[in-house]
Amino acid sequence: MQGLRLASEPMAFHTRDVDYLQVDGKTFQATVYQPEGPGPFPAILDVHGGAWVREDVRRDEHALMDKALAAMGIVVVAIDYRQDAQHHYPDSVADVNFAIRWLRANASKFNASPEIVGVFGSSSGGHLVLLNAMRPSDPRYATLPLAGVSPSPDYIIVAYPISDPLARRAYALGVGNDPPVKSTDIYFAPPGSLQEGNPQLILDRHEPVSLPPLLLLQGSADANGVVKDTNVSPAIQVRFAASYRDAGGKIQLDLLPGVPHNFVNMAGPNLDRALGLMKTFMEQQLARQ
Repeated sequence: MQGLRLASEPMAFHTRDVDYLQVDGKTFQATVYQPEGPGPFPAILDVHGGAWVREDVRRDEHALMDKALAAMGIVVVAIDYRQDAQHHYPDSVADVNFAIRWLRANASKFNASPEIVGVFGSSSGGHLVLLNAMRPSDPRYATLPLAGVSPSPDYIIVAYPISDPLARRAYALGVGNDPPVKSTDIYFAPPGSLQEGNPQLILDRHEPVSLPPLLLLQGSADANGVVKDTNVSPAIQVRFAASYRDAGGKIQLDLLPGVPHNFVNMAGPNLDRALGLMKTFMEQQLARQ
């Protein structure tokens, strides 16, 4: 851990695809963005979004961001997982739980340190990340076997996460944005799971939870009145941040004026600003650890 820090100058890196998970008779891959140098480097798991059930959104969704992070001297591991209409809560939560443990167990293969592992997630991927951060040892989430490795992330970063799927469904329904309503109903098919697997309501119920340091990035234009662009109300994130803080967690909420949903997928000043905030936050976590 001595000397574990981000690069002061942009680094060269390379990518490779590896198999990391076999479940339901299918093999899932991860793309590893690996800085070139002596290391060891910090590591972060990248969990893409896709409304829980969209099969067209895969692990390259955040490629622009992942490349920028690798150039900072971070090993980034972007994963695919069970994301289709046939799989429901908590299948993909369990996949992400396994991926956290798999990355920590295999960090040395990628010249990364297993001692501090962060997790990033956007949109529905942010929901999966939040659940695993708060309930890392839940037997439903840790059901895929890989013993002897901590499932707890050391810090988490989420961008426009679905921190309250129930409130987000009501919000989307109210503004006439039907796709998020339909995907929510597909994923949370078991009765009661929309309430049970809900980070905001977990805090409201005062369940015993883990609360790692958290950076939450949310754009104000996620609620700009244009139906197709209206996705997550910033008010949902403000409430979640307050509840996280009240439960004893450390959270940094950055509300970005005029920034839309999916901003980490688009080159430009919005992504650059997000990367700057992420870098500062990660440097703080490395110094703290």
